[in-house]
Amino acid sequence: MVAAALTLAVNANAQEGYEDTKHEVAIALGVESNSQWIDNFEHVLSAFSGYSYDNDIYMEPISAEYIYHINKMLGFGAIFTYANHKQDVYSNWTSKKTLVGNSSNSYYTLMPAVKFNFLRKKNFGLYSKAALGVTYRTEFIDYDDGSEDYDEKDLLLNWQLSFIGIEAGSPYLRAFAELGIGEQGVVCAGLRYKF
Repeated sequence: MVAAALTLAVNANAQEGYEDTKHEVAIALGVESNSQWIDNFEHVLSAFSGYSYDNDIYMEPISAEYIYHINKMLGFGAIFTYANHKQDVYSNWTSKKTLVGNSSNSYYTLMPAVKFNFLRKKNFGLYSKAALGVTYRTEFIDYDDGSEDYDEKDLLLNWQLSFIGIEAGSPYLRAFAELGIGEQGVVCAGLRYKF
């Protein structure tokens, strides 16, 4: 009986490991986020206001996320994302395009998220992810021509829908890439730690 009990204990310990990980944290960098689409749309509208923008510098969205797995298939958590966009502002009121200042837009996004695992193996996984939340957006334009600086803050609805995600590596530390649409980007990639 003692031998049987020891055998069961060893087998139980051997099964603990990756399959029992409940928590995961990740950092990611993406491209073509919702905030970039918003800024590009505003560029189109700004043509009617007499101003134009150029020399864009995008800080691609960087995100941190936490997911808690309630079982092997389903996990819930949250995603925080930050993105920034800077550009020069030009006046089109004269015959010559004139630099009049610079603009900076920052996007701080917090989204509750759900993750569905299609395949969860020791060194490989396939999944989808969806998140819906809010973005705190700040826009500041510093005018060089003596005009009053522009400062605006607002809240926007935002989301992330990753149609397919692939992760690979050790049972606990993995690289991953996702294809989708949203504030984390059309494509995002990073590192994930499971425990």
